[in-house]
Amino acid sequence: MRFLFRTAFFLLFLVAPPLDLLRFDLTLGHAILFGQPWVIGVDRFAAGDIGAGHLALNVLTRVLLPILAVGALIIGVAYKWGRLYCGWLCPHFSVVEMINDLMQRTLGKHSIWDRQRLPEKRADGSLLKPSKIWWPVTLVAALGFAFLWAVALLTYLLPPMEIYSNLWHATLTPNHARFIGVATLLLFIEFTLARHLFCRFGCAVGLFQSLAWMANKRAMVVGFDHIRGKACTDCNSACDNACPMRLHPRTLKRSMFTCTQCGQCIQACEQVQQANPQGTLLQWVDEACALDKSDRGLGHHPDVPRDCFKQTGTHALSPSPSPASGRGVRVSAGEGATKASK
Repeated sequence: MRFLFRTAFFLLFLVAPPLDLLRFDLTLGHAILFGQPWVIGVDRFAAGDIGAGHLALNVLTRVLLPILAVGALIIGVAYKWGRLYCGWLCPHFSVVEMINDLMQRTLGKHSIWDRQRLPEKRADGSLLKPSKIWWPVTLVAALGFAFLWAVALLTYLLPPMEIYSNLWHATLTPNHARFIGVATLLLFIEFTLARHLFCRFGCAVGLFQSLAWMANKRAMVVGFDHIRGKACTDCNSACDNACPMRLHPRTLKRSMFTCTQCGQCIQACEQVQQANPQGTLLQWVDEACALDKSDRGLGHHPDVPRDCFKQTGTHALSPSPSPASGRGVRVSAGEGATKASK
């Protein structure tokens, strides 16, 4: 399902300018939205056709309010569910995951900056032996996506059909060629060397989503069943290995600040624990169940409701002393969970 969402949004990112769904045309001096000109009226104001009040109203309704509405939607979703845009829609993160996979096939790790190789045995039981023969494929993929991104970004600013026609006939203007060349080079470097760093520290959209998510202690988060932490001793940290952002899903929420809610860690744990009758140790949790991940540590040990991991061995939790309260037994990070959640 997530693959379909990512693919569809990536294609939308590419075709939005040619279909005039959304772009800002520098030659026309105004935006185009769903095939219609989206003008503020600066030219009409300069010509004396409209007054300052009319211009201010246009700025408010056609610039400020739409930006605030889109921002509020993204932040509102992030406040309740985390960085879903990043993990499920963002065109950049789609490239990150693809290059990660190719890097693993080439070097045995998701990034050249990782110190240790990933285990050859993957969560689904298959073996992946890295080989340098994948280097050409990895570099061509990074270069190809960089070029595609550069061209797409230019079509958001200039007439798309003109850009694609000139590109096809090799008649780009010097300025267009320079833009595409420089953008391709910078994006190639970023995709190859620093894609995770950009997602963590360079993306303003991602940063504000993370801040909104951290502000809500009851927001959806990957929960870890501490009671059954000993089951992790039979696993080679498959959830950590699967995370495209190089995070540790079993740790505290504040250490997962840049989590993109992709759910790959949960899928990996499900695959590793498929023979375990109690099931996976990682699940999506929210509300009171999320407090264990948000507040644990620094002297806080929140109670865990009995049904937080109802599909993974609720009998491990002792009966609640107060059924009406909906609260369960106080759970410690012991019983083998310390190593699992480091």
